[in-house]
Amino acid sequence: MAQLDLDQIAYEELEYEEYDDSKEDFVMKKLSAREQKRLVKQVNEEYDIAYKFMEAKRKQNLLRLKLYNNQKRDPEAVGDPLMFTVFNTIFAALWDDKLAVQWEGRGGKGDEDIEENLNYLSEFDYTVMQKAEHDYDWNWDACFFGRGLSLQMDFERSEGIMAPIPEVIDAATWLRDPNAKSVNGDMRGRGSMRFGGREIGMTYWEMRDHPGYFNINNIKKGGEVNSLTREVEQARNEAQGRENFPQRGEMLSKYGNYEFPLIEWYTHFKGKKILVTLAEERSKIVRFERLEKYNGKWPIEDRALYPMAKDWDGVSIPDLTEDKQRARAVLLNIGMISAKGEVTPTYVFDQTRIKNKNDLNFKINKFIGVDGRVDNAIQPVQKSNAHAYVSVIMEILDTAAQRATATPEIQQGQVSSSQRTLGELELVSSKVDTRYSMSAKVFGISEGKFWRLWYMNYKIFFKDKIDEKVVRIQGALAPIWRPLSRDNIIATIDPDVKISSKVISEQKRLRDQQSFSQFASFALQDPNTNRRFVLRKLGRLTGAPKEELDMIFPPTIDELHAEDENQSLNKGNLPKIDVQDDHKTHIEIHAKADQNPTTLAHVRRHKQLMLLRRNRPDLFPPEQQPQFPTSPANRGEAGNNKPAPATQTQ
Repeated sequence: MAQLDLDQIAYEELEYEEYDDSKEDFVMKKLSAREQKRLVKQVNEEYDIAYKFMEAKRKQNLLRLKLYNNQKRDPEAVGDPLMFTVFNTIFAALWDDKLAVQWEGRGGKGDEDIEENLNYLSEFDYTVMQKAEHDYDWNWDACFFGRGLSLQMDFERSEGIMAPIPEVIDAATWLRDPNAKSVNGDMRGRGSMRFGGREIGMTYWEMRDHPGYFNINNIKKGGEVNSLTREVEQARNEAQGRENFPQRGEMLSKYGNYEFPLIEWYTHFKGKKILVTLAEERSKIVRFERLEKYNGKWPIEDRALYPMAKDWDGVSIPDLTEDKQRARAVLLNIGMISAKGEVTPTYVFDQTRIKNKNDLNFKINKFIGVDGRVDNAIQPVQKSNAHAYVSVIMEILDTAAQRATATPEIQQGQVSSSQRTLGELELVSSKVDTRYSMSAKVFGISEGKFWRLWYMNYKIFFKDKIDEKVVRIQGALAPIWRPLSRDNIIATIDPDVKISSKVISEQKRLRDQQSFSQFASFALQDPNTNRRFVLRKLGRLTGAPKEELDMIFPPTIDELHAEDENQSLNKGNLPKIDVQDDHKTHIEIHAKADQNPTTLAHVRRHKQLMLLRRNRPDLFPPEQQPQFPTSPANRGEAGNNKPAPATQTQ
């Protein structure tokens, strides 16, 4: 069968469908033609500054990628995996220690229910957003480049997702403000990034389907003169032993799969934070978005492994291991050459005694005839041997890397090379955990910022009386599906988020459980102790979920009644008090209500009735359940001390 000649097939250039340009008109009306030219010029000048500033650091990072996994090395040489070993030891420890998220209200209306819903929603979105995969890339960049970046400004509204979509920015292609200390700086924004951005690639159809892009009907093909993405991909291809290939694939334009090189730039324009995307070698605006909705912050969060005060880059694992790996690789190959030299050395021989040089091609059981005595007829050339010192220097370099990164041999999964006692090994392990827990706590700072930005995106994009999201909750017996609207997850006052290390929180839980168990054994001997509260807290410290505790300790009538009263108290309405109420239980439950004047007055009346019950038990016959007035309206006219005939009181 003849081979199909693709060059003989006549193709027509793909005609792109016209998109709705109403969004373009809406956006570009915000910018005059003069402002557009000024903005393009500003971005190009900022880009040039950031590119020149980052060039040396970027090239260094690309070289380190080859050290991390160099598949194109000399086949006769041997590479040393020190960087890979240390990196993955630390990375695995931080990856295994999942950071837990806990939302806590600030005392606003309905905060208790909202914080519970946010806890369920964040756990549900962890899977929806593919947070595990996101964290792997985010942590990897932080460990390798010193700082990783997570962008979160897109909200997916399709059915089954309805959640923010985070994206890890490739730290190898990121260009930034030379003066920036971090993305968003401190609480006052000092040290924050003035500008920064990256090169991205998008097809026509991807831009067309994205609500933020416009002005793309006649976009021209053409690459950046200094393509960051192409440079990074080439370095990664070399490290993996792959051949370089055309990055964009201009031949695919006829199918609509050509990737247009774009510059996505975050900067300030007229004092306001904006996102602008440029095409055609940074000359044409195809996206413009104001970012005021993020409360003066960039929608980017950064994560550092070993941060330095007032410095963006901090210290990365390659910073601590690159020089040692290079030295170990050099010594390792010198040692191999030296060892080979001993097995196959260079010889000198006496030409007067060995007449035929072919006799020197050594074979097993070969006999060579010589004239005279055989001693000193042939001997190896004396030369220096380096391999005797290689092992000592290699061990010194390895130890230096272990100390700098807290990754001893036992932490790497191998038996220590020296004899150590059990106590010494336990001490080393505890110190390693201390160093790693510090990194986990540093990661926890960025994790808290990530979830605050997640909450902010719900606050921005989740529409009242329009959007609804159904989350799956694992109940004690079966999964429960709970629908959530905006009122269920957005608080009057933005809640706090608490991030805790799984390892650290588990250790703390076990410590608290042990100490509280000892205390509870004595406290329960007092007949006035709130036994249900003590037992429920013990259950929480053992790790039992709320649903299981509710089944073990079902709410009492007084608890249910008091929770209903909380709804009235939150609205400022004063509910009636039954004199037979369990006042201790009511006071405990009312502590969860808004502490407004109505709630305080209601709790104060519960306390008065407790005192009255103790001082005048004769007034509380169980069969009559009398009521005691709380206000002049109930008592009748002033000075009239006759009790009202009602059976309940306010």
